[in-house]
Amino acid sequence: MISTPDFRLSLALTLALLGSAAYAQEQPTQGGRLTISTSAEPPMLDPTSSTSAEISSIMYDNVLQGLVKIAPSGKIEPSLATRYQVSADAKTYTFVLRQGVKFHDGSAFGPSDVIAALKRAMDPKSGHTHAEYYADMVSVSASGPNTVVIVLSRPNADFLFNLARADSVIMPEGKTDAMKSAPVGTGPFKFVSWQRGSAVTLERNPNYYVKTLPYLDGVTFRFISDPNAQLAALRSGDIDVIGSGLAPENALSLKQDSNFKVIVGSSTNKLTVSMNNARAPFNDIRVRKAVQYAIDKNALLQGVMLGNGTLLGTHRTPNESCYYDLSGQYKPNLQLSRSLLQQAGYTAQKPLKITLTLPSQYVYAVRTGQAVAAQLNRAGIQTEIKLVDFSTWLKQVFQGGDYDMSVIGHAEPNDIGIYANKNYYFHYDNQKFRDKFEKYQRTTNRSAACISMRALQKQLADDAVNVWVQELPYMAALKNRVGGWWNDHPLPSLNVTQTYLRK
Repeated sequence: MISTPDFRLSLALTLALLGSAAYAQEQPTQGGRLTISTSAEPPMLDPTSSTSAEISSIMYDNVLQGLVKIAPSGKIEPSLATRYQVSADAKTYTFVLRQGVKFHDGSAFGPSDVIAALKRAMDPKSGHTHAEYYADMVSVSASGPNTVVIVLSRPNADFLFNLARADSVIMPEGKTDAMKSAPVGTGPFKFVSWQRGSAVTLERNPNYYVKTLPYLDGVTFRFISDPNAQLAALRSGDIDVIGSGLAPENALSLKQDSNFKVIVGSSTNKLTVSMNNARAPFNDIRVRKAVQYAIDKNALLQGVMLGNGTLLGTHRTPNESCYYDLSGQYKPNLQLSRSLLQQAGYTAQKPLKITLTLPSQYVYAVRTGQAVAAQLNRAGIQTEIKLVDFSTWLKQVFQGGDYDMSVIGHAEPNDIGIYANKNYYFHYDNQKFRDKFEKYQRTTNRSAACISMRALQKQLADDAVNVWVQELPYMAALKNRVGGWWNDHPLPSLNVTQTYLRK
């Protein structure tokens, strides 16, 4: 079988998980409702139609499921398929489906739903998020009442991993359009309502195929972007968990309060200062390198995240396989930065002027952007900050590519392939990189695949495509009565399948 990417989970963080040992052997209890705050509202609720991490944070495995899934350890596990087999030539995948599964609308799950979902994924014109994940598929068909066979044109080292992403969840055949606002899945929770601007509410699926799960009767995800409002809501009892967007200083405050526990775990979230490589001035590598040398990433980590996290030098975290530490490639050097700017034609008399467009709902992005702007100004790059709401950021920056620089966390694991797409919002167009990515994808030997993956990471760093600041740690704060919460996040998912409330 093909070896698939796994994750080295290591914590080099200043805050420790509190109280885990005391509850390690306890028996989860049934019942109760949980309220969780998230820092931003998703643009829709279908992860196959939008790449927003906010969708998978709420929907992945809670409501919507695929053939396989990513577990807390980062490993791939069966989900709607109970087992799978990969042929010796790594081109045929056979999945045995779980029997007796029903969608939340009462319809039976079966091979036709899988076939319809994956055929849509294969179609570049369908509006699916990442058709490139399925580009090597030749066919998907049923082989018996509970078996699906997928045939590839050539081996793809990431294919099974791609089937575990939120992009590959299975919905009822013929109900794609409804999924955006009223998703129907097979997961442990059923979608109940979406109050725009306020919250998404889920309730326990009494027909879930794992009879003992979930433990909770219901979950509400509330959208609270302001970290101080999050803190106040947790302390007042309005919410039970700050699931995302916890400010580091609030984590320190809550650590001192015996009523709460603070989690700081690993993630695959790459805090990225992005540059639009397709237009001036960032189509000039000298300018991109000038930006690299102007930014002090360690100062950002200490100042913005209070030392929590790990410095990065390329688009991969220490929690992903074949990680290459390039964090020291561009050490802060204002003199060299100014020299490169001068070579590119920018002087004190003719300074470089840029706009840094930031998504206002993400406090970490705003704080990082403000600090980056100050550092760039010291290098002579006149930087104006433009704050926009997240929906505008998605339309203008992510979809439209209409920006100079931005800051956002790229939470998806194993996503270095976005740089092989010249239309992705960085607009990085490098045939050498695409050739190297192709070589990596076709390699089924793990050692050889790691050599190729490291070459990809080095190419991005050498081309100074973006400034990768750090791995953003996963930070959360919970009432002490909340148990079964994930410590580490190998993908963006606030998975509450095994979360419970202590009596």
